[in-house]
Amino acid sequence: MAWKGRGSPINPSGRFEALRIAPDPEFDPAELPSPSTQFFHDSAGSAITSNDSPDVPFSFSLNIYRGCEHGCAYCFARPFHEYLGFSAGLDFETKIMVKTDAPALVRRELSARRWKPEVVVMSGVTDCYQPAERHFRLTRACLEIFAEFRNPVSIITKSALVTRDIDLLADLASHQAASVLLSITTLDRELARKMEPRASGPSARLRAIEQLSAAGIPVGVLAAPMIPGLTDAELPAILEAAKNAGATSAGYTVLRLPHGVKEVFAAWLDEHEPGRKARVLDRVRELRGGKLYDSTWGQRGTGTGIFAEQLGRLFEVTARRLGLVGRPALSTAAFRPPGGKQLDLFSPEAG
Repeated sequence: MAWKGRGSPINPSGRFEALRIAPDPEFDPAELPSPSTQFFHDSAGSAITSNDSPDVPFSFSLNIYRGCEHGCAYCFARPFHEYLGFSAGLDFETKIMVKTDAPALVRRELSARRWKPEVVVMSGVTDCYQPAERHFRLTRACLEIFAEFRNPVSIITKSALVTRDIDLLADLASHQAASVLLSITTLDRELARKMEPRASGPSARLRAIEQLSAAGIPVGVLAAPMIPGLTDAELPAILEAAKNAGATSAGYTVLRLPHGVKEVFAAWLDEHEPGRKARVLDRVRELRGGKLYDSTWGQRGTGTGIFAEQLGRLFEVTARRLGLVGRPALSTAAFRPPGGKQLDLFSPEAG
């Protein structure tokens, strides 16, 4: 069943759980109350993590929240919740782990002598501006530290809440140390409401692009994920709308269905788009060599085959026509270590 304001209509057992719970076929799920969100302290020894994946265009990231109340039915991050003993379904969007110590950890890590200034991406996995941020304000607290150190930051989000922090982002941008990507999956308000129930609507994200651009903050659009047979035809319109709003760069990815996301998204299609289910999943298999998911590096984000090539060419032609080419280059030149003095990267002490 579909719960109001929730993306997943199911809550399957995690793949690491020995105990599987099957619903009573005579029980009516409609009798259950709408699930509320729970927040848990996430004790972490560090905040900034590194990766060397050839599919990820950045080396350092900061994820303040695990789980995401936006509830996007297609979210590739859902299976990460299974490592915590939760489900990739409803648990992912109702049981949110919060790194309440994140600001202190970021300050400690940027202050360490071993830290060499690097671009840090916020929301590499789950959204740093999800609804929880209105209460916890941890993203803003971390941005204050990045601004103090002038360490470059790039943000990926589906939330117009990012405009709350324009003051900090504009300060960083004045040192070529900030950029923002607004992720837009569809321009169809009703489809977005069902598929991304607690994310900002498409028009709100476009307004956020306008406001960020007007403040001098480099802003782009990430058409992601493009869902074959459902939203892929909107790719040119998404790029054009973002360009008109002030975006200067663009990217795209194709739907990924790792592990439990397959079951969640298939159930979402049953609930909201039953007439398109077969077409969508068949097209996904075309992209993934006959499977619903292929984790091969270099292919996860775009897929393979004729349809993948067509979508890639469509993106390239449209982006080139609109001048949405490349991503803004961020600089570490203005980085200041503790004490506020700008770092001289060529001094002996910097080695």
